[in-house]
Amino acid sequence: MEDYPEYDQPAEGPHETIFDSKNPLVKVIALSAVISALVGGVFGFYAARLSTGTGDTFISNITHSRYADESSAVSAIVKDYSPAVVSIVASKDVPVIEQQFISPFGDLCNDPNLRQWFGGCDLAFPQNVQKGTKRQDVAAGTGFIVRADGLIITNRHVVDVEGADYTVILNNGTKYPAQVLARDPIQDLAVVQIKATNLPVVKLGNSDNLAVGQTVIAIGNALGQFSNTVSKGIISGLARTITASEGNSSEQLERVIQTDAAINPGNSGGPLINLDGEVVGVNTAIASNAQSVGFTLPVNRVKKDIHDIETLGKITYPFLGVQYVLVTPDIQQKNKLTVDHGAFVTKSGVTSPAVVADSPAAKAGIQENDVIIEAAGQTVDQNHPLSDIIQSKEVGDIVSIKLNRAGKELTVQVTLTEKK
Repeated sequence: MEDYPEYDQPAEGPHETIFDSKNPLVKVIALSAVISALVGGVFGFYAARLSTGTGDTFISNITHSRYADESSAVSAIVKDYSPAVVSIVASKDVPVIEQQFISPFGDLCNDPNLRQWFGGCDLAFPQNVQKGTKRQDVAAGTGFIVRADGLIITNRHVVDVEGADYTVILNNGTKYPAQVLARDPIQDLAVVQIKATNLPVVKLGNSDNLAVGQTVIAIGNALGQFSNTVSKGIISGLARTITASEGNSSEQLERVIQTDAAINPGNSGGPLINLDGEVVGVNTAIASNAQSVGFTLPVNRVKKDIHDIETLGKITYPFLGVQYVLVTPDIQQKNKLTVDHGAFVTKSGVTSPAVVADSPAAKAGIQENDVIIEAAGQTVDQNHPLSDIIQSKEVGDIVSIKLNRAGKELTVQVTLTEKK
C-alpha cells in the first residue's frame, strides 16, 4: 500500500486556544461566518443566473468556450478548403496474366505424326502466360490547387510512376487529364497542370512562423480511396531530418515538419493547414512503426517551385559544389578545428570528392578541410545549414563566403550555377 502525505494534526495533550466553543468571541465569529456564507451563496447564485441562466451553464461556458471556437474554426476551414484539394490517380497499361497448362515437350506433341508414338504428351504443367494488356489504376495520391487556372502542387513520388498517365479528380467528381510540368530534383515536390478555369484555390502561409504545439489540419485522399479525409493534430516537431523510402529507392529529407495529425498512404501531396486557414506544409511521409508520426515539407519550399515555374518554366536550384558535414563538438575535436561551427568540407564517400571539379566552389578556390563559417552574411551552424543558405539564392547570384583554413580566415566570392 502506498504512503500518501497526511494533513498536519495538532499535538496531543492539553493546550489553550482562542477557538474554544465556550468563548463568547467565537460564537460571534461563527454566527458572522454563517450569515456571510448564506448571503454570499445567494448573491453568487443569482449573479450566475443573471449572467448565463444557471450556475452550471456559466461554468460550462468558461470551460468549453475555447474548444467550441476551435471546432468551429476547423469546420469552416474544411468547408472552404475541401473544394481545392484534389485526388491524383496514376493509370497505365498492365499485362493481363492467365494460367495455362502447357506440355514441357512443346512442338514434339504438336506434330500429329510424332504424337502417336510419344506418350508424354498427356503431361502438362501450369504456367502464367500474358494475354494482352488492360488499363488499370496503379497509384493514387493528393494535391491542392494554388492557381485558379489549374496549377496544382503534389509530391514528386505521387507523379513519378514509370509509363503512367495522371488524372486529377476534383472534390465534385469532375475528372481532368493532368500534365506534369516539373518534378523537383531535390525536394519531394511536383507541379501539375490541368486545363480548367475559375477553380477554388488555397492560401499559402509562412512555414517559418510555425511553433511546436500549434493545431493543424490534414486533408487528403486517404488510402487512395477515401477522398477529402480530414484529420487534426498538432505540430509535434520542427526541423526534422528523415530518410523516406518507397520500393527500392530512398532519399533524405531535411528540416521537415513533424505532426501527429493522422497521415495515411494516399495523403501524400495533400495540404497541412493552420487555424488561420493557410497551407503551411505538404504531407509527404509517415513513420510506419510509430503511432501518429507524420512528416510534412514546409510550404515555403513550394513557393520557390511556383515562382520558378511561372518565371522560368522549370524548377532550378543554385549549385555550389561541396560535400560537407556541420561542425559538432565531436567533429571539431576529431579534426582539430579551431572553430566550433560551420560546414566542414570533407568527402562523403570513397569516390565522392569534397569539392566537385570545375564547380563554382572549385573555381573560387575552396579546398577540402576548409570550414565555411559564413555564407551571404549568414553564420553557418546547426540552425542555418549551408544548403539552406545556398538554396535561398538564385542561379547566377554572387555569394560571399567566409572560410576558416587551418585557423586563418579568408573570404572568397562564388558565382552560383544551376544544379544539374
